[in-house]
Amino acid sequence: MPLSKEKPDLNKKVHEVPHKPGVYLMRDRFGRVIYVGKARDLRKRVGSYFMPSKMAVTDLKTRALLDAVWDFEVHTVASEPESLLLEGKLIKEYRPRYNISFRDDKRFLVVKVDPTEDWPRFRLARFKKDDGARYFGPYAHAGALRQTLNFMRKKFGVLTFGRGSPTERELKSSTYQVPMRLSEINAEIYQQRVAQAAEFLEGHSREMMNAVEEEMQKAAAKLDFEKAAELRNMLEDLRRTTKPMRRFTRHSLPSTIDPQADVQALADALQLPSLPHVMECFDISNISTTHVVASMVSFREGVPDKNNYRRYRIRTVEGQDDFASMAEVVRRRYSRVLLQAREADPDAAEFSQENAAEAMARLACHPEPAERGEGPRGEFATSLGEATSSHAREVPPRASPGRDDSGGGSPTFVRLPDLIIVDGGKGQLSSACRELQRLGLHELPIIGLAKEFEEIYRPGRALPLQLPPDSGALRLLQRIRDEAHRFANAYHQLLMKKRIGESVLDDCPGVSQNRKNLLLRKFGSVQRLRRASVEEIASTEGIGQKLAEEVHRFLERH
Repeated sequence: MPLSKEKPDLNKKVHEVPHKPGVYLMRDRFGRVIYVGKARDLRKRVGSYFMPSKMAVTDLKTRALLDAVWDFEVHTVASEPESLLLEGKLIKEYRPRYNISFRDDKRFLVVKVDPTEDWPRFRLARFKKDDGARYFGPYAHAGALRQTLNFMRKKFGVLTFGRGSPTERELKSSTYQVPMRLSEINAEIYQQRVAQAAEFLEGHSREMMNAVEEEMQKAAAKLDFEKAAELRNMLEDLRRTTKPMRRFTRHSLPSTIDPQADVQALADALQLPSLPHVMECFDISNISTTHVVASMVSFREGVPDKNNYRRYRIRTVEGQDDFASMAEVVRRRYSRVLLQAREADPDAAEFSQENAAEAMARLACHPEPAERGEGPRGEFATSLGEATSSHAREVPPRASPGRDDSGGGSPTFVRLPDLIIVDGGKGQLSSACRELQRLGLHELPIIGLAKEFEEIYRPGRALPLQLPPDSGALRLLQRIRDEAHRFANAYHQLLMKKRIGESVLDDCPGVSQNRKNLLLRKFGSVQRLRRASVEEIASTEGIGQKLAEEVHRFLERH
C-alpha cells in the first residue's frame, strides 16, 4: 500500500463512529497499531483525540502519539466488561508501543474446578491449563466474581478456595447447610452440588436471579432498605459474573460502520422485496408506573433521521403492560399518518375510506396532544395508496401552524416506513401487528427484536431468526434499537425531573394540589414561577395576595 505524504484529516471519520462501548486502534503511516484503548462511548473518546485544544494541554507522550496517528479503527462490543477483555486481547496481540498496561502479561481471573478430586473446590486462577479441570471465564470484574463465589458457597454448599478435603472447621460450618452440612453427606452427594454450581456459572441462573430479585422486593416492601440494598448489590454482582461474554477472534471482529452496506445486508437477511430506506423503531420505557412513555425513532438510509423522532406518554394503559403500551403507540402513530395522508390527497383513488374512518375513530378516542417531540407537528405523508405500494414518494410539506421538532425552518417529511421494528419478542410484535391490521396496513413489513439473545421475530414465523454477531444487518438493528431505547429513557428522565421539580410546591404552606395545578398551568414550570413577581402570582385564579407573598418567599428560600 503506497504511503500517503499528507496526514489525513480524521475528523470526518470520527462522525461515523457510534456512541457505543468498544475498543479503538490507532495506526501510524505504515499501518502499524501503535495504541489500543477502550471506551464507554467510542464517539466521545475517539473524538477527544482530534480536538484542536487537545494538543495544547496534553502531555509529551500523548502529543507524540497524536503526531504519529494517521488512521484508526473501532470495534463495538455489547458492554464495558467486553471492551476491557477485548482491549487486553488486542494489546497482547499487537504489543503497541504506546500502551503500558497489559505489557506484563497480566490476565483476567478464571474459575477452576477439578472434577477428578473427591471434594472439588471452586478456585481462582490466572491461566487455563490442559489439566482436565473445568474453567469458567475470564471475568473482567474481580470483585463481583469473589462475591459470586461467596454466594455459591452459601447457596449450593460448595467449597471455595483452599485445597483438598474439607477441614474440620468447614465440616462444622453452618455455611454449608444447604441442603445439609458437609459432615452429613458423602463425596458423591457433594459432587451433585458441584454440578449445580457449575451450571449456575455457565449462565443457567435465571431462576436463582429471580428468587434473589423477589427477596429484594420483599425487603423493600417491608422498608428493610439495608437488606434490600445488600441484595441489590448481590444481584448486580451475579449478573456481571454470569453474563455470557463473547469470544473475540480476529476474523469476527466488527469493523467501522457502513450504513449502506448494512441496509443491503438487512434487506437480504429479512428477504425484503426492496431496500428499507426508511425504518421506524418503537420502544417502551416503563421504569416506573408514574410515567410510562414510548419512543419512535426513524432511520433513513441507515442513519438517524432525528427530525422525525417522536415520543409519547402512554395514556390508556394502567400499570406496566408492555404489550398494551406497544399497541397504543403503534395505533397513535399510524392513525395520525393515515389521517394526514387523507388530508394531503383526499381524492386519491387508492386511499381506503374505510381505513380513514377507522383511523379517525381510533384517533378520536385518544386524541394526540401537541407535545414537543410528539404529535402532528411537521408530519407530512403521502397518500395511502402511494405509500403502501411503492413506499417511495414524498409530498412537499403543507402549511402547519406549529414549528417542526428540529427547531428550524427546514421541512420535515414523514411517510409510511419500509420496515417497522418493535423492541421486544412475540408479545410486542403481536400487539403491533393487530393494530396495523385494524388500520389496513397489514402489508407493512414488521419485525420484533428480542434483546436477551438478539432474536428476530417475524409475523407468521414460529421460530426466530438469529443473525451472526458480526453481521452488518444485526449491527444496524442494534443501533436502531439502542437509539430508540436511549430516546425513550431520555424522555422518561425528563418527565421525572419535571415531577421532582414540581414537588417542591408540595411543602409550601397553603398550596393545595388544586392551587399547585393552577400555578403550574399558568406559569408552565416551577422555574418560571420562581422568576414571577408577587403581583403576577397573585393574578392567578384562586391565589390571593397573601398566599402569593408566601409562595414567593418560600421559593426564594428553597
